[in-house]
Amino acid sequence: MILKSLSLLNYKNFDSKSFTFNAKINCIVGNNGIGKTNVLDAIYHLSFGKSYFNPVATQNIKHDEAFFVINGDYEKEAKTEKVAISLKRGQKKVIKRNGKAYDKFSEHIGFLPLVIISPADRDLIIEGSSTRRKFIDTVISQSDKTYLSHLIKYGKILEQRNALLKYFALNHTFNKDTLDIYNEQLSEFGTHVFEKRDAFLKTFIHIFKARYEAISNGNETVDLVYHSDLFDDDLNTLLQHAINKDKALQYTSVGVHKDDLLFNIDGHPIKKFGSQGQQKSFLIALKLAQFDFIKAQSGVNPILLLDDIFDKLDEQRVAQIIKLVDDENFGQLFISDTHAERTENAVKQVHQSYEIFRL
Repeated sequence: MILKSLSLLNYKNFDSKSFTFNAKINCIVGNNGIGKTNVLDAIYHLSFGKSYFNPVATQNIKHDEAFFVINGDYEKEAKTEKVAISLKRGQKKVIKRNGKAYDKFSEHIGFLPLVIISPADRDLIIEGSSTRRKFIDTVISQSDKTYLSHLIKYGKILEQRNALLKYFALNHTFNKDTLDIYNEQLSEFGTHVFEKRDAFLKTFIHIFKARYEAISNGNETVDLVYHSDLFDDDLNTLLQHAINKDKALQYTSVGVHKDDLLFNIDGHPIKKFGSQGQQKSFLIALKLAQFDFIKAQSGVNPILLLDDIFDKLDEQRVAQIIKLVDDENFGQLFISDTHAERTENAVKQVHQSYEIFRL
């Protein structure tokens, strides 16, 4: 799969900008604050229907403008695919494929496989469990529509159950029969989510460990540990046992929305015991394993975005990543950097065509 061209209108700091890309390596270079990351984020936006860096959709519209439009022309399986995303202030975002709007954004997820490696990935280590759940869900959802559907349904029922618990507290009332209906629905969809996450991680962990060993030369042992309430009991039973706690808290305290993925190095949390270099290697291995998994599931080379990679990693690690694109198993690569000469010297080490875009 190749992104052949990209056009931006009123997107972030760009009023109007167009690019025609190389099929292998594309380097976006320029000073800080000029919009290099915004170009990569626009490419991410086309795959996922949202920004990687700013979840508030309207904040991606250029200041003092009423809308933004992103257009991408792709070549996928010998076909030309046109994807467009637009947003007007006060209206819903629209995603179109070949001129036809999607009824549901979820229908688009997975159509344009993509992996991004960015300094913002450090949130996976330092932030709460929701960030790591999002990572798991993003990887699985790109190749499993049923999983994504169950995940969305689980989230909606969870909101309704939480609203009911707040209603009970506000009105000093309680209706077990109504709550049981939500419990059964949560249990149905939550069990599916749990089983898919568990099966995914049993496969993913081996891919991840192989990637980490290649990057770090096998100097330490890393592990991913899946933590879920559902290892202790089935969800319906857990919800029944937690009812008094839930009534007091006015929200649902057990379920797959509490799952976490523990990052360990030599048996200890990498957040506390990993050096900066080890943490960076851990995150890159995680993302490259994501690439491997998605490719294996979809049969398509995902687009790979490397945001500000040179400023965050030593030259040895950068060289190892760049050399990956020499492997025919990798597809199209996008790199952002502040130094054009440094970037060009790095990509010259591999035997692939490349293009430098100076902003």
